[in-house]
Amino acid sequence: MLIDPSTAALIEIDVQNDFCPAYTRPSGEKFPPGALAVDRGDEVIEALNLLAATFAAAGAKVVATADWHPSGHVSFASAHPGKKPGETAEVPGTGPQALWPDHCVQGTSGAAFHERLDLRPVSLIIRKGFRRSLDSYSAFFENDRRSPTGLEGYLKSLGIGTVLLGGLATDYCVLYSALDAAALGFTTLVLSDAVRGVGFPAGSVEAALDNMKSAGIRLCPSSGVTLGV
Repeated sequence: MLIDPSTAALIEIDVQNDFCPAYTRPSGEKFPPGALAVDRGDEVIEALNLLAATFAAAGAKVVATADWHPSGHVSFASAHPGKKPGETAEVPGTGPQALWPDHCVQGTSGAAFHERLDLRPVSLIIRKGFRRSLDSYSAFFENDRRSPTGLEGYLKSLGIGTVLLGGLATDYCVLYSALDAAALGFTTLVLSDAVRGVGFPAGSVEAALDNMKSAGIRLCPSSGVTLGV
């Protein structure tokens, strides 16, 4: 697909240590799996790095998002006595809240971007979910569906009309970000080789892909993206 770099942006969703599996650094030091590791989640990095470098060289914008939760965040099962990860809790203003292990706590190594993710092309980092009582899956809105992250205004102020998304995870933050992007009027593409899913509950990845296609979101590999006018 031919993309005009002057009106396009690449959005890298939550490529953070807590969403990635264990890996070994070049020094031989072993880095443990993240608190909410996505199976093969680190496989998205190579494709994102290659495309981000191409985008930056062409003058296109690259944005990275990150979960940035305070201790005791509403999405943590530990914040709800008697609850376990995988269960839900009713949260005023947002309804049922999926509960997860403590993850991406502000200032911790788990919240840091994976060290192999090249941040040099990134012109903006959006941190989300930083309010203790409000979760955020989407890069555009918190889960109350009213509080914007500022990403829409940033992109539209630059005349950007097309967004390409990759990262973690297909069935949560990528899904909600893509659906919001499409609803806000952006031509939206999800990079099929640069996303990986949680797969919880069973069938969630397949359902997410179906939902995106139904919303007019195009799925394509990063190799199918060409920058030009």
